[in-house]
Amino acid sequence: MPSVLEAPSEPLEELFEPLEPLPVQLEPAPVQTAASLVSGILGDLQHLVEQQFQLTRMQIAAELRERVAAAAVLATGVLLLLVSAIFVCLSVSHLLHWMTSPLGIDPASLPLWACHAVVAAILSLTGGILACVGRAQFRSIVPFRNPITEIMKETLK
Repeated sequence: MPSVLEAPSEPLEELFEPLEPLPVQLEPAPVQTAASLVSGILGDLQHLVEQQFQLTRMQIAAELRERVAAAAVLATGVLLLLVSAIFVCLSVSHLLHWMTSPLGIDPASLPLWACHAVVAAILSLTGGILACVGRAQFRSIVPFRNPITEIMKETLK
C-alpha cells in the first residue's frame, strides 16, 4: 500500500471520471437607464422618509406616555394639597368656634378643629410628596430631539 506522500502508481485520469461541463445560461444584465436609476433612488428616498416619520411618531408617543404618567402623579398630589387646604380652612373655622365657646361644652377629648388639622396635615404631607415626585418625573423626561431638526439648527448657525 502506498503511503500518503508517495505518488499514485496509476495516472490521475484513471482514478477520477471526467466531469461533464454544466450548461451555463447567462442572462444579459438588465439595461438601466438614467430614468430607472433616478426612479429607484426616489423610491428609496421615499421609503427612508416614511421610516423617519414612523420613528418620529413612535418617539413622540413614548415621550407623551411618560409625560401623561408624570402629569397623573403631579395632578394627584395637587388634588390632595387642595383637599388638605379645605381641611385647614375647616380646622381654622372650628378652632375659632372652639375658642369662642364657653369651657366644658365639648365633651370630646380632642376638639373637632384638631381632628381636621390632623387630617389636613396627613393630606398635605402626602400631596406634597406626590407633587415632588411628579415634578421630578417631569424633570427626568428627556425631551424629544429630532436628529434632522438638530442638523438643520447646526447648519443655520
